[in-house]
Amino acid sequence: MKVLTVIGARPQFIKAGSVSREIALRASAGVNIKEILVHTGQHYDENMSDIFFNEMKIPKPDYFLGIGGKTHGAMTGQMIEKIEEILLQEKPDWVMVYGDTNSTLAGALAASKLHIKIAHIEAGLRSFNIKMPEEINRILTDRISTLLFCPTTTAVDNLHSESIGSWGGAPQIVLSGDVMLDGALFYKELSKKPTDIAISDDFILCTIHRAENTDDKSRLDEIISALNEIAKDKQVILPLHPRTRKILETGSYNISNLTIVDPLGYLNMVWLLDHCSLVMTDSGGLQKEAFFFKKPCITLRDETEWVELVEMGANVLVGANKDKIISALDGISTFGAKAFTSTPYGGGSASKVIIDSLLENTW
Repeated sequence: MKVLTVIGARPQFIKAGSVSREIALRASAGVNIKEILVHTGQHYDENMSDIFFNEMKIPKPDYFLGIGGKTHGAMTGQMIEKIEEILLQEKPDWVMVYGDTNSTLAGALAASKLHIKIAHIEAGLRSFNIKMPEEINRILTDRISTLLFCPTTTAVDNLHSESIGSWGGAPQIVLSGDVMLDGALFYKELSKKPTDIAISDDFILCTIHRAENTDDKSRLDEIISALNEIAKDKQVILPLHPRTRKILETGSYNISNLTIVDPLGYLNMVWLLDHCSLVMTDSGGLQKEAFFFKKPCITLRDETEWVELVEMGANVLVGANKDKIISALDGISTFGAKAFTSTPYGGGSASKVIIDSLLENTW
């Protein structure tokens, strides 16, 4: 069985790494399975050097397309064209895609036109905000996939509510658990303390990157004002993309109390997650990782794909309102330990479930 994996962003490499390790394990045990890895280049990351792949124990891409920095339409169209060429050459049994990027949709569309089976990992996630390009990518990819691997029962329910799985030629829905949990358990053992940051014994880990926050001055001002106020009493470590950092440093934002650092390697971020007291973020992935490490999370967004975390009390949505952010922090004692006793994302064996399903459905 030949699996061709399409990914385009650093987080997707980390997720795909868990499944790639499972494929390599099966191959070493004599199973006839091979993976071809295609990196579209959607998000160029200069840190993705040989050291990155070696440290993360992730296979290097077999193909690098270098398609990034374009409009959504241009990027997706060029990806479809290039991926189609590779599919015609490699003739895989499956095309595997992750999550909700333009690379995800391009890989699925290219495969569907050539009648190649599609496996969508992280299927069924919904923010119910149709203005998000990620939401469009999720919905369309789910509609044309053969196997839908859902990380949670909520994701399964979302697919059923859209009648996916109940019409002719319907895809198979599989509750696999979350590959991010597989990765968190694996990388926790490899995590490294950042050596160039003065870190207190009690600190908050914060990230801000979504355009809805960074490109909206009023929202960003509310968030930064709240964080700077909080940082008077507790260290707030804020790794920032250079673009966002420049916005803060050239704008009229008070950041005097914040510990602002350049983007960190994933193994450093895992260490910070494991040792912080709290996470504040607008990242989808970091919300989940906070839960994996049993850390309460304050989410700087108006909605989240991980509604089960809010329902369980492990996560609270505050939008970009300074008073709500500070109030949520003041109420952090209400985040009881019982919020972290449930296992909505499985037990860390999602990769095994995924490969078992692919092998069972190869015809």
